Amino acid sequence: MPAPPPPVVNIYQPESEIRHPLRLFRQMGQDLLGSRELAWRLMVRDISAQYRQSLLGLLWAFIPPIITALGLVVAKNSGVVNIGATDLPYPVYVVFSMALWQTFVEALNGPLAAVTQAKPMLAKVNFPREALILAKLGEVGVNFAIKLVLILGLFLWFRVAVTWAVVLAPVALIHLVLLGTAIGLFLAPLGLLYGDVSRGLTLAVAPWLLLTPVIYPVPSQGWFGAVVNLNPVTPLLVTTRELATHGVVSNPTSFLIASGLTLVALGLAWLLYRLAMPFLIERISA
Repeated sequence: MPAPPPPVVNIYQPESEIRHPLRLFRQMGQDLLGSRELAWRLMVRDISAQYRQSLLGLLWAFIPPIITALGLVVAKNSGVVNIGATDLPYPVYVVFSMALWQTFVEALNGPLAAVTQAKPMLAKVNFPREALILAKLGEVGVNFAIKLVLILGLFLWFRVAVTWAVVLAPVALIHLVLLGTAIGLFLAPLGLLYGDVSRGLTLAVAPWLLLTPVIYPVPSQGWFGAVVNLNPVTPLLVTTRELATHGVVSNPTSFLIASGLTLVALGLAWLLYRLAMPFLIERISA
C-alpha cells in the first residue's frame, strides 16, 4: 500500500506592499472608493453625537468666531491693538478668517482624532482605513457649511459685494482642508501610539494662528512678514478670502506653489498612513 502524500504546508513570509507599487496604488484607490458608505455612516454618527450631546448644539459652530471677533473689534476700536487697514469691514474680516482657520484646524486634528477614537474597532474589524479619514473630511465640510450661514449673514449686514470669482473660492478652500488633512495624516500613525502628539499639536495651534493673517492683514515687510508669507497656510487662506470677496488674488504664485506642495504632501501622507497602519494595529492589539 503506497504511503500517503506528505501534508501540504503553507509558509507565509512578511513582504512589504511597497515592493509592488502598482498593485498597492490600485488597492488604495479601490479601498478609497469602497469606503464611501462606511465613511458616510461614521460621519453621520459623529456629527449626531457632536451636536446631540451639547446644550447649545449647532450654536457652538458660531460661538468661537463671534467671541473672537467681538474681543478684537473692541480692542481695535479702543486703540489697544493696531491691526492695520483691512480690505473688508473688520468684523467680517475676522469672523470669515476665523471660520477658515477653524476649518483648517479641524482638518488638521481630524485624522489623529479618527484613529484614536477608532482604536477598539481597528483592533477587531478589518475595514478600509480610508473610511476614517473620509468621515472626518465630511464632518469638516458640514461644520463649515454651518459657519457659512453666519458668514453670509455678515456679508448681507455689512453689504459686502462679491464677484463672479466667488465660485472659485471652494477650490482654494478645498486645498486649505487638504493641507490640514495631509499634516494630520503624517501625525496620525505616531499619534496612535503616543498621546504626546495630540497634546503637542494642541500647543502648536495657538502660535501658528499668530503667524497666519487671520486677525491682521498680510504683512509685507520685516522678518515677521517673511515668516508669515512662508507659512503654507497663508496663501491658501488668503486666496480663499480674496476669491470670496473682491475676487482679486494678490499672490497667485504662492497659492499655486502651496497647492502643489499640498497635493504632494497628501499623497505621501496617505502612502505612509497606508503602510504604517497594519503594523500599528498589530502593536496596539498585542
